[in-house]
Amino acid sequence: MIMHREMLGRISLLLCLSAALAQDLCKQDAEHGYKVRLSIKTALGKEAYNWTENEMFLFQSTLAFAMRNHHREHKFEVSNIIVCEETPRVSFWFVVTAPGSNSTLVQRGDVENAIRKSRSRINSVFLLSDETLEFIGIHPTLAAPVTYDSPPWLIAFGVVMGLIVAGIIALFVSSAVQKKRKKQSYEETEDNMWIENGSARDGVRNMAFVEEDKFTPM
Repeated sequence: MIMHREMLGRISLLLCLSAALAQDLCKQDAEHGYKVRLSIKTALGKEAYNWTENEMFLFQSTLAFAMRNHHREHKFEVSNIIVCEETPRVSFWFVVTAPGSNSTLVQRGDVENAIRKSRSRINSVFLLSDETLEFIGIHPTLAAPVTYDSPPWLIAFGVVMGLIVAGIIALFVSSAVQKKRKKQSYEETEDNMWIENGSARDGVRNMAFVEEDKFTPM
């Protein structure tokens, strides 16, 4: 009976020490910690679910999966995901401890890479997106960069050159049309002037008078 009580006392002491240690490791603005902010109502509206202890356990499990997926040689557990500074508006801080050493924190870079690698899986678990499940300090997942068969500058250069050539052709065509119109206008003006000066009337013979002159006796 005495041994049983001593065992319970040791377990209670270890739990208290673990809680105190976790409190020291996880705090606001922790060196290797991250803040998480969820906008469940914004994302799901009337179908929004309540954030409970079960949801937090799911989050810790999902983060443990992400860490395992990134470090396949290490077996991260839910207990390695320490959460603190939780608020009713669903925001909190978390840190990740190394497997087998609850006093050693995993570096920010490793945690960030693990989250980036499994970001879509984490989002899908909570029916959220990068905008409604925010890891403050970790930029949203970016789409794969678009690759081109030809360099963009070459495409832009070709477009510009095409516009320049089209402009030159349009300029030549417009100039030729204007010259043709000016020539026609000049010829029409000359014809009108010639008719108005009487040249046309003087140069036209009345054939009726010519025939009549042939038969008129002298």
